[in-house]
Amino acid sequence: MNTKMLHRAIKLILFFSLIVQTLYATNSKETPYTVSSDSIFKEYLVQQGFKITSGNEITLLTSGKEKFNFLFRDIDNAKHHIHLEYFNFRNDSIGKEIFTHLIYKAKEGVQVRVIFDDFGNFSNNQPLKKSHIKDLRKNRIDIIRFDPFRFPYINHAIHRDHQKIAVIDGKVGYTGGMNVADYYLNGLPEIGEWRDMHVRITGPAVNELQKAFLYNWNRESKRPPSNLPSTPEDSTENPVNQGERQVAILQRIPRKRPKAIRHAYIAAINAAQNNIQIINPYFVPPRSIIKALKRALKRGVKVEIIYPNKSDIPITPHAGYYYINKLRKAGAETYLFKKGFHHSKIMMIDYSFCTIGSCNLDSRSMRFDYEINAFIFDPITTRKLNMIFEEDKKNSIPHTQEYHDSLPPRKKIAAWFTHLLRPVL
Repeated sequence: MNTKMLHRAIKLILFFSLIVQTLYATNSKETPYTVSSDSIFKEYLVQQGFKITSGNEITLLTSGKEKFNFLFRDIDNAKHHIHLEYFNFRNDSIGKEIFTHLIYKAKEGVQVRVIFDDFGNFSNNQPLKKSHIKDLRKNRIDIIRFDPFRFPYINHAIHRDHQKIAVIDGKVGYTGGMNVADYYLNGLPEIGEWRDMHVRITGPAVNELQKAFLYNWNRESKRPPSNLPSTPEDSTENPVNQGERQVAILQRIPRKRPKAIRHAYIAAINAAQNNIQIINPYFVPPRSIIKALKRALKRGVKVEIIYPNKSDIPITPHAGYYYINKLRKAGAETYLFKKGFHHSKIMMIDYSFCTIGSCNLDSRSMRFDYEINAFIFDPITTRKLNMIFEEDKKNSIPHTQEYHDSLPPRKKIAAWFTHLLRPVL
């Protein structure tokens, strides 16, 4: 073979090598997208031992009025038991109304169990008093405090029960971001409308909410119920390949499952292929979630975050703004909600699955408190949340560089200083 032929052979080999490399590179880019994000995330949940139930019915509740109308109706229809667990019950008109319904059902013979967080009760300005609790017990309401404050008080201030759970007859369940208070209906004078999200579930996922309730009830009361009716069990063998209306209930239990919800958020963000939408009232996330969002941005995922411009806790808007601004600089589209206070804790991934729950994206929720979130694999529910997100963007200030530059120096300084408090916020 002469030199000319050798050069031609080498060029031909290099040409085919380039084609093979190009095809391989193209296929390697497409490979992650041959499996949908919801399937990837469901596989993660299964590997971690979380149960995914199928065949649930989901009702999205986007206001306090909707939530309490449904809840009161279900309470009134209860035949066997009612279980309620909330961070707090305010002693206001809606609190009095719910206990009026419960007393009526208790007199009919329905078992009523209620648990509330003692710190949550202590920290609100219309708490349940000892006289109220005594009167409820006289009326056959089995009501207990979660981790009552005792000396030394600091020992009881760390792991609080921030969950919102309702289970009626083991057939209907509720969870989300709403406690029991008038401001879910009427807002507050200083911040305006109080926005929040809740979800009503029927089907096998209710059994998981029941288990979550009983975990804290049995721990605190030392009186495990012995005659609860059986709840519908899910018989799905391979939930990863199933269709719509699947639900996984994830409960954060300090010392037992301390990173359950945080790691689930990270896994869901890592699975995203097209878009991520987040609304959260106290956006002071752990570094691991910030890093996951930045990785998503680098691989071309559209990240949108709505953050309330007003808050019921004065310090958190400043700290949250620091992290919102960091993500904006990394490429996220961020918005400051101006029509009241958005207390919702929701995230939507790729228009295919979402989460609604009690967990805030802050250290308080993700490192200390008992929390519960429903991860819902249902495009219909997710699309409804997507539409709400788009409407809420219209009631928000686009957080642009121009907006940031227009802020007075004191606000930027406050954001920097308060972000240093992230471990305790």
